[in-house]
Amino acid sequence: MTRSMNDSDRVFVRQFARLIGGLVVLTVVLVSIAMTVHNHVPAEHDPNSQATINARIAPISAVYAGDTGRAAMQAAADAAAKAASSQVAYGGSTDGKTIFDNLCTSCHTAGVAGAPKFGDKGAWAPRIAQGMATLFKHATDGYHGPDGNFMPPKGGNPALSEAQVQAAVNYMVDHSK
Repeated sequence: MTRSMNDSDRVFVRQFARLIGGLVVLTVVLVSIAMTVHNHVPAEHDPNSQATINARIAPISAVYAGDTGRAAMQAAADAAAKAASSQVAYGGSTDGKTIFDNLCTSCHTAGVAGAPKFGDKGAWAPRIAQGMATLFKHATDGYHGPDGNFMPPKGGNPALSEAQVQAAVNYMVDHSK
């Protein structure tokens, strides 16, 4: 026994077919628009863009555990020390004024953390009396004084060489006698 479709069924099928046809046309239009937009976007020409992205999303630090972690942590510390030592600050210049102007001036001009001000004979006299070897040691290794004075090792720039530190100290002492 076959049933024929009545009028309401025919209307439904016709409207459903129109709806499906309309959705197919809409899909074709949207795909065409997407392809047009995609073809008009300029291509990436920076060869370093992937390296830049990788640097931005790289983890800040790592967690080390156990003997393997200690070895990895030591290897990372050694690599960082080697990288810092391979860099030469201020082009290797041993001109005390150049080093002072680029690094030391920030603390020794304003007296930050108890730093003796550049040219202040009263503040420098007791330090100079301790001897140049002591001044070089404090400048190279850092200093935490009992009166709250603070000097970071190598003025906070680990890339400075011993000769550069001594040149900067000599420059400040020569202008503070």
